[in-house]
Amino acid sequence: MKGILGRKLGMTQVFAEDGTMIPVTVVEVQPNVVLQKKTVETDDYNAVQLGVVDVKEHRANKSEIGHATKAQTAPKKFVREITGDGLFDFEVGDEIKADLFNAGDLVDVTGVSRGKGYQGAVKRNNQALGPKSHGSRFHRGLGSLATGGLSSSNIKKGGVMAGQMGGKTRTNRNLEIIKVDAENNYMLIKGNVPGPRRGFVMVKTTTKRVKSKDPVELISYAKEEDSDNA
Repeated sequence: MKGILGRKLGMTQVFAEDGTMIPVTVVEVQPNVVLQKKTVETDDYNAVQLGVVDVKEHRANKSEIGHATKAQTAPKKFVREITGDGLFDFEVGDEIKADLFNAGDLVDVTGVSRGKGYQGAVKRNNQALGPKSHGSRFHRGLGSLATGGLSSSNIKKGGVMAGQMGGKTRTNRNLEIIKVDAENNYMLIKGNVPGPRRGFVMVKTTTKRVKSKDPVELISYAKEEDSDNA
């Protein structure tokens, strides 16, 4: 399995040559630095640790600085491991760019979902509304917390209640890469990915059986620009 770290910039749309509109998420992929390689002999599993976005040394602790020094780079803000041996061809200190993937590849994107604050049970858990008549006096309330006829006054764990919503690690699977631009450090992924704008994400080869499909041919505006300049 191969993977790379990036940052979600937002969503836009592109058009295929047949006129189909494709909603895409723009993911900025700055060069990832290989910070460490873990093997079965030393760590009981195979993995490659990647880091992206430099951090000033006075904002990092000594262990982070020492760890980055082994790879001859600066401390990184976003560090994650990609398990497996898909990136074992790279050595510590090497840079991995967006062209690790190609248009048409299918990937799983992991990020931290947007925080939505404290929400009620209706929005947070899709709980049903109460009677809407004026006299019911119960519309969006939590409902009974009875313990199924038991006499104990303890509320069992796992009840559907109000609480903090969002801010969870989530993975959107089997998304198609529409375009990869290694020169400008970005890729376009079909559909939405978890997280807010400027949020960090991890893009990995999908765990599904089919790993890629035929790439989509996008409309090119290069000829029109050349003719206008002429």
